[in-house]
Amino acid sequence: MQMSRTKLRSKIHLLCASALVASLGSAASAQETDRSNAIQSTSNETSLTSIGGEDLIIVTARNYVPGGSLTASKSDIPLIRTPQSVSVVTRDQIDLLNFIDAQQAVRYVSSVTGENYGPDLRYDFISVRGFTPRQFIDGLAAPVSTSIQSVGVDLYAFESFEVLKGPASVLYGSAPPGGIYNQVSRRANEEFGGEVQAKYGMYDYKSISGTVTGAVADGLAVRFTGLGLDRKAERKGVDAQRILASPTFTWKIGERTSITGLGYYQYDEVNGDTNGFLPAVGTLLPNPLGQIDHRANFGEPDFNKFVRRQWGAGWDVTHELAEGIKLQSNTKWSHYHETSQVIYGGGGLGVDNRTLSRFSFPYDERVKSFATDNRLAANIDTGAISHNFLAGVDYRNVTNVSAFGFDVAAPIDIFNPVYSTVPIVNPAVSFPFSNIQLKQTGIYAQDQIGFGNLYILAGGRYDWVKVDDRNGGTTTKQHKFTWRVGANYVFDNGFAPYVGYAKSFEPVIGTDSTTLAPFKPSSGRQVEGGIKFSSPSGSDVRFFATAALFDIKQTNVVTAGTSIVPVFGTQTGAVKVRGGELELVARIRDQLSINASYSYNDSEVTRNDNFPGAVGARLVTTPKHKASMFVDYTLQKGSLGGLGFGGGVRYSSTSAGSLPDAFNPTVLYGESSVLFDAIVHYDTPGWRFAVNASNLLDKRFVARCAGLANCTYGAGRQVIGTVTKKF
Repeated sequence: MQMSRTKLRSKIHLLCASALVASLGSAASAQETDRSNAIQSTSNETSLTSIGGEDLIIVTARNYVPGGSLTASKSDIPLIRTPQSVSVVTRDQIDLLNFIDAQQAVRYVSSVTGENYGPDLRYDFISVRGFTPRQFIDGLAAPVSTSIQSVGVDLYAFESFEVLKGPASVLYGSAPPGGIYNQVSRRANEEFGGEVQAKYGMYDYKSISGTVTGAVADGLAVRFTGLGLDRKAERKGVDAQRILASPTFTWKIGERTSITGLGYYQYDEVNGDTNGFLPAVGTLLPNPLGQIDHRANFGEPDFNKFVRRQWGAGWDVTHELAEGIKLQSNTKWSHYHETSQVIYGGGGLGVDNRTLSRFSFPYDERVKSFATDNRLAANIDTGAISHNFLAGVDYRNVTNVSAFGFDVAAPIDIFNPVYSTVPIVNPAVSFPFSNIQLKQTGIYAQDQIGFGNLYILAGGRYDWVKVDDRNGGTTTKQHKFTWRVGANYVFDNGFAPYVGYAKSFEPVIGTDSTTLAPFKPSSGRQVEGGIKFSSPSGSDVRFFATAALFDIKQTNVVTAGTSIVPVFGTQTGAVKVRGGELELVARIRDQLSINASYSYNDSEVTRNDNFPGAVGARLVTTPKHKASMFVDYTLQKGSLGGLGFGGGVRYSSTSAGSLPDAFNPTVLYGESSVLFDAIVHYDTPGWRFAVNASNLLDKRFVARCAGLANCTYGAGRQVIGTVTKKF
């Protein structure tokens, strides 16, 4: 039975208060036994030290600059020796820059765009090198829905957000050629520590979250992470609630075996939202009667509702067979269920330029997933030659069932909206959309061979896929071999030029909404070359930088279009993306942090048999130019020691809102934007106080128009204050 808003808010407040009291009690107990000046939080610490009789506040963020990524190679190969572009947003970056979701976390990452649908409260809409990336959680595919490649688990649950750019099928099987992103859950530590955090901001944004970890027995460490969120939104008449619980443990059985249990549960409820669907006339295009308010809501605030429940549970087991040789097993069961009922203005404006036609669209989708990845890893040094070898087999079994209803709803005046003027039409969820089971088995092997400073990486994978379309009564069997090869030369001064070639394979679940035929598998390839730089280990001036050029081609591309039913996809043929990237992450003497990037993406449809007019069109939500930089500085000395401030600027050029097709021959482009961010913070041992602002000048712009009746404004100004108690 669905919870009422009042009951849900009460549960959130009770959960938050209980977590706050318990965590503060644990913190007080810890302080009684350890009153040292260094207070450890989840990943960074603030300490008071004295040099030459002068007190200094030092904010240490050891993991601010990434050095490795399990996502890139499923092994301990460092980023500097990986012949592919990888971006890692660490927990230190998330904490110190106060990102609240994954879309914010990629603001300063090259060739990755977020917030494509403005301030969406449900999903993380992200594009990588022109493609919608596949989401992974702890190295296993997330149970994404038919139409949205995101499950929306809160960013607070994770230790890092990692983007592997370019084809990843050689290790992960199903993946688009633009890349994947993997969210790595927080893990348990034997050393006691944690934090309690409270946020309050614009539009009545309020949350309490916390994480606590420590040893409960010899060899057994546990962690619990929780969050309660209650907020309104930039769009009028909208509120949202969220509850997250994420327990984990690590059990070391002897010296050779370690078992990590991982789990999460999240409940989301969004009330009143339409998630866009504003008319182009009055937003992107002029309306003789005036501009539509950026906070306008043309749905039914007391009727529209989105509810989602999801959970995942599994393990990550490591057993060392001998020195340098180990077995690893990663397994997870996942369940995802979302329901929605929405009145939205997808029918366009009348001739009076103020009467908006609306539709009623209920939707229900369930996804069940089992995934396991089992591999042998070996580091072997034979003298002049070293091997970092990996071989494994993974298996996925995913069931997806969805259905929708559809009817015409009463129109609304966009300049004087009056809600519930007639009984609200709420059709039954009676039209099947998908009923599909996918089974995928892949075997893979990879070896990085080192000859002095030269490292050559080669890998291959063979996949067998079976797709049962229970609605259509058809079974499709596919198999594909994909591979990757690359080389790095790591100079002693930290520079490492590299080159790589990789292929992708993606069996696509679903039915083409235009041809009504099952989707065909996609196939892609990428050539990439560049240079990386990493500062010397142990230096207090830490840098990691990447410059890359790439060329991607893909066939059988599936893209989202627009129609009166907002679950719509078609297969367009072939596309290519060529571009270049520059990216820098730096942390200098624990005072100065820099995140900067620039990317150029030249995307183009090269073939479309169904609609030749699309040839030459740019890919959706892929700006040609994206540039961003954030610089943060913390004072260490004097009475203002611990006070810090930072500022950022983000530029994005125009981007296509859709691909042209028979239903939508005219492409509308989201507006270019220059946005400014800022943060002021104060750190002292045990506490952090911060106020951060996104889009500080409250720039108004249209982020995307997927059609004449489906536009959305970009996220406006957001100011949030945060208080964090560390222990």
